[in-house]
Amino acid sequence: MRRHDEADRSTVARHATLPTPGPAKGFLKIAGITLGVILVSAIAVAAFIVTDYFNRFSDGAVTLEDAPEVEPPQIGAFPGEFSMLIIGTDECGEVSTGLLGERCSEADGGILNDVNLLVHVSAEPRNVTVVSLPRDLMIETPECTLPDGSVASATNKTQINSIFQRAGLSCVAKTVTQLTGIEIPFAAKIAFDGVMEVTDAIGGVEVCIGGEGIRDRHTALDWEPGPRTVSGYEALQFIRTRHGVGDESDMARVSNQQQYMSRLVKKIMSDEVLSDPGKVLGLADTVVDNIDPSDELANPVRLAQLALSIKDVPFSDFVFLQYPVFGDPDDSDRVVPNYDAAATIWDALKAGQPVQLTGGVSNNGGVELVEPAPGTDPEAPEATPPATGAPATETPAPRATLDPAISGQTVEQETCANGKLR
Repeated sequence: MRRHDEADRSTVARHATLPTPGPAKGFLKIAGITLGVILVSAIAVAAFIVTDYFNRFSDGAVTLEDAPEVEPPQIGAFPGEFSMLIIGTDECGEVSTGLLGERCSEADGGILNDVNLLVHVSAEPRNVTVVSLPRDLMIETPECTLPDGSVASATNKTQINSIFQRAGLSCVAKTVTQLTGIEIPFAAKIAFDGVMEVTDAIGGVEVCIGGEGIRDRHTALDWEPGPRTVSGYEALQFIRTRHGVGDESDMARVSNQQQYMSRLVKKIMSDEVLSDPGKVLGLADTVVDNIDPSDELANPVRLAQLALSIKDVPFSDFVFLQYPVFGDPDDSDRVVPNYDAAATIWDALKAGQPVQLTGGVSNNGGVELVEPAPGTDPEAPEATPPATGAPATETPAPRATLDPAISGQTVEQETCANGKLR
């Protein structure tokens, strides 16, 4: 590559008579050259980043069996609705191994998908619904083809968090589609180290500790009540604690994880992050290094498409739900699907409707509501919606009322961990 001072110079005959530039013309010439150098540099850097991200992110991408076809990525928001599966595994990396020590060294080598999130984004008008599937959920699994061509047999009853170890990311996506009826074109996996590094990349997330505070020897937590900014290892401890919140069930932990995810969304979409190019690039770099994607997701342009699709979604239409369950009659430590209640979620997603929660923020006491969203408190006056540029006569999309067995929260709501001292 040529140096900037050698590139694309305009030559002039040596003996030509040139006009003497005035101060204004001289300034404009210097400004133009400077601007040109900045633009060329920016384009070169952007091209390097895109190429580098594409090569790194697409390496080892997973093909999803029976996934729906999607259009090739283009600049602009993704057209229409889409769904994505995000799983969090208990896999120890270099950083977490050094921190968790015995927890990692005593692992038997199996990798469990302990966090399972189905993310659905509607077509216009956009809304985002994130459904958490508990790790202790017992469900049927379909026959799955593995990358080496072998086949994992269908099962009548399997714990959801064992599917990744048994048959990989594609089979988790295929199983969730069978359970929900929602097609999943995109999927990704993130492990312990990724959780810590993503939180670090945005400067931490402020969470709320309520109740008595959190004391949990299993995750080495002993925190007083009040707000606390967590990053790195503390972020991992917070989302892993089970015995320090609510009734100590996995469902209580899921509610606490939803508090963290809700506040993570607020932080990422805040001016503090979006107006800081260094943080944006740092976050993108961290995502590329710590997430294993499906092949349709392994493209920077595709990632930009999906991000543009949700950038203007109001926090009231960004909802975290917990999949409704019953206790498993065969095992008191496991749960089984409440299909009738869950059907109200899938009907809403297929209709593209925003949802209205009628249940609490947690069925197992994992979190407590601090500040209701406008319009959800019957004693509070209904908030005036912000101006969006839409015609005054336009009516909002009707909300689908969810079964009261479904707990969750909007990003607009404030919740605190219902801490316990164990």
